[in-house]
Amino acid sequence: MNETILVIEDNEDILELEELHLTKAGFDVLGFMDTKGVEQALEEESVSLMIVDRNLPNVEGSEFVKELRELGYDMPVIFVTAKDSDDNVQEGFLRGGDDYIKKPFNMNELVLRVKAHIARYAGISNKVKYKELLLDKDSNSVLLNKEPLKLTNLEFKLIEYLIKNKNRVVPREELLEEVWQEDVGYKSVNMAVSRLKSKLETKDTYIEAVRGVGYKIC
Repeated sequence: MNETILVIEDNEDILELEELHLTKAGFDVLGFMDTKGVEQALEEESVSLMIVDRNLPNVEGSEFVKELRELGYDMPVIFVTAKDSDDNVQEGFLRGGDDYIKKPFNMNELVLRVKAHIARYAGISNKVKYKELLLDKDSNSVLLNKEPLKLTNLEFKLIEYLIKNKNRVVPREELLEEVWQEDVGYKSVNMAVSRLKSKLETKDTYIEAVRGVGYKIC
């Protein structure tokens, strides 16, 4: 599966060029001309990196990134912007940016920076974010709607695995192999998922059973 890059750029010509070069480099690209719909996309897609302009019509780009950081999104962010003063650059990093490219810029350099950040992030990321869930693998802690949620080690591994495979139905056989790592039977899987679902009960539904197959995150 290709890495997905989310780009927010209000200049349509620049956005199209970024999409073209990133796609040629083998990435899947989600392009937006403002911040509307971005949070929903982050919930529904596995985004590896964001490229964000700061001069956006709805909200200033670095302020939006700061809000995303507060929600628990920790993927790398590259600002690509005409805001080029030293104070602007400092502000961008302080609000959650990992890199800062001043316009006009070289598209090939942007692609190289994207690849470098994704490679580095893959080795250090210990947080998993989905909807209102935030999993911290370092401490095995979970927040649901910003409130601590007590899960067993098995439940933590189970929800983490389902989130990582959120674009497909995960068969019970696979859960036994990857989460339990022992043959305890389908009944144990069903019971564990049922307990986990009850702990996750909110206005959102997180786990759906697919009859005769397994489970998927939703």
